[in-house]
Amino acid sequence: QVQLVESGGGLVQPGGSLRLSCAAPGSIFSFYIMGWYRQAPGKQRELVAAIISGGSANYVDSVKGRFTISRDNAKNTVYLQMNGLTPEDTAVYYCNARHPVGGFGNYWGKGTLVTVSA
Repeated sequence: QVQLVESGGGLVQPGGSLRLSCAAPGSIFSFYIMGWYRQAPGKQRELVAAIISGGSANYVDSVKGRFTISRDNAKNTVYLQMNGLTPEDTAVYYCNARHPVGGFGNYWGKGTLVTVSA
């Protein structure tokens, strides 16, 4: 069973920053697409950002210019640097690892809660 281990969530004031981390097994990290999703209360889970093995990334429009996804292939870890946080960013954030070819592996972390509140 593939385990993704997230860390870095917590309570932050509006305008603040947090960095989420997700460690994945080396057996998959190097070629899987790594992503961060979030799910706010009463809302569907949405893709926040994803990054391929070569480093190209994409973001949901609401976080462009504020969030940065990156990966450290030597540490088998993907990060989500979140700046300029707003209460609308409050959600459980999930790490995801997806094989580039559909149907060949899609794994989730347990999630880490990010709360943005004064």
